[in-house]
Amino acid sequence: MDEKRLFRNPDLAKRIAEKISKLAPRDEPVKICHVCGTHEWTITHFGIRNMLPPTVEVIAGPGCPVCIVPASEIDEAVKIAEKDVTITCFGDMLRVPGSAMSLLDAKAKGADVRIIYSAGDAVKMAKKSRDRELVFFAIGFETTAPSTAVEMLSSPPRNLSFLVSHRVIPPAMKLLAEMKDLSLNGFIAPGHVSTVIGLEPYEVFPQEYGLPTVVAGFEPLDVLFGVYTILKQINEGKPRLENEYSRVVRREGNVKAQKLMKQVFSVADGKWRGLGTIAFSKLVLREEFTAYDARVKHEVRIAEGVDSHPGCMCHLIIVGKSKPNECPLFLKACRPEKPVGACMVGTEGTCRIWAKTINRQSRVIE
Repeated sequence: MDEKRLFRNPDLAKRIAEKISKLAPRDEPVKICHVCGTHEWTITHFGIRNMLPPTVEVIAGPGCPVCIVPASEIDEAVKIAEKDVTITCFGDMLRVPGSAMSLLDAKAKGADVRIIYSAGDAVKMAKKSRDRELVFFAIGFETTAPSTAVEMLSSPPRNLSFLVSHRVIPPAMKLLAEMKDLSLNGFIAPGHVSTVIGLEPYEVFPQEYGLPTVVAGFEPLDVLFGVYTILKQINEGKPRLENEYSRVVRREGNVKAQKLMKQVFSVADGKWRGLGTIAFSKLVLREEFTAYDARVKHEVRIAEGVDSHPGCMCHLIIVGKSKPNECPLFLKACRPEKPVGACMVGTEGTCRIWAKTINRQSRVIE
């Protein structure tokens, strides 16, 4: 049996679900937060929530890298595009709303906005068009930041600059842990990010916050094992960090990728859509790379933006305080083909995932 089929085995899933039910409290609710869009897709697509007892809730945190980019940084990209500069970005970024318009809106008004699949594509494009200024809108967590760093260290052409909007996950998890009205009991840590940063950054959650924390993979059994492990720790009264995704994630992480990021970026306070400013959560270019900083080169920096529009509950959905179907705009004014909020745009956005699988909410693993 191949790995994917093994980790989607319905009989094993039911056995784990039974063990979860035995560990689950009868009266006191347990709230577990994950911070990964791929985890949310697995949970929703395979009906994992329907396999859990009523007292166990798994909520989606800020795990969508597109969704958490603040409107002010979309506004910066739009402003640069209006200066007759080519903006290159991932496809998910095209429709993310800024304060007044998205990059797609800017493109419709004549701006040169192009979809690419990697920072390397932007470099190749810049080399072919040396008479034109290009900007790569660099977004994502620790998973994609190393690829930006690689290109930065490879002496990219001078007509290319980088609008860096990378964020790091652990500071956002700390903010969630400290939200008293969220009342978390444990974390499922993101598998992709953990392949890069390793386990050490998560030690703070069981040690200082008393929150069981499990790094988990992306198959249904991975998630169920994660929930089971957290409940087991709660029952034992011994919160700790465990690695369910040991087939991929190593304690030290990807040391080479970490070194690349440290060479290119420093860490600063940064705004997150729906979360405000989080200390030491944004990657910024080091001084020696200022020549490639799009904000400096094109003299644009927007301090404030409008992150939420009337009726939109993205700011609450991003932190797991509300569910998509509690938003009055969900699948009405806000739909995948015409999104109002950022959570409906990205493929890892909670609203988009729910919208795409709304008819499968009762589905269990098959």
